[in-house]
Amino acid sequence: MRDPKRNPRGLPIGPGHILYPILATIALTGILFGSIGHHLTEDMPERETHPYFPDHIWPYPILAMVLLITLGLLAVFGQPALQLGQAADPRVVAIPRPEWYFLSLFQFVKLGPALVTSILVPAGVVAGLIFWPLIDARLGPRLARRLGWSSWPVPKRNVFTGTIWMAGLGIIGLLTLWAALVPQLCIPWFTNGPVCGG
Repeated sequence: MRDPKRNPRGLPIGPGHILYPILATIALTGILFGSIGHHLTEDMPERETHPYFPDHIWPYPILAMVLLITLGLLAVFGQPALQLGQAADPRVVAIPRPEWYFLSLFQFVKLGPALVTSILVPAGVVAGLIFWPLIDARLGPRLARRLGWSSWPVPKRNVFTGTIWMAGLGIIGLLTLWAALVPQLCIPWFTNGPVCGG
């Protein structure tokens, strides 16, 4: 009796096989970029092209090594933060603390009125992140005209946008480090009195 699932032509991987889309993709990619297909660099002048080896190969091992070294350092120095705390005991009064990725927001809430620091500012930051491309496209050219520039700089060379992003990341990093590493550090603050890290 003949097996109904077996390909009648005797091919091991046919159109009904689970690996068929993967093999078809590999074959079509080889045809597209191989000697039969059209090369993407044929339309470009020779001075604008770069050889694949070594120009496009060498950054990847360096980036992989930087990532591995960073993960290793995080594993060594972040070990105390990953240790389990004491078991839950209903008789002990404990101040709950959020996970590390919310520590900056946890610390920021202490710095002002609760409505502003816990609801309005985080909602404004999220809305700003969502609508940033529209804000940059609208306000950027206007600011460039006021400064007398010929055009608004492209994103990777924009001093204003880069400064805003780096300042925001710096504030988040400082608040996180303050809450995680030096919780006993208290600074005088004008709204709520002294604010401590932990």
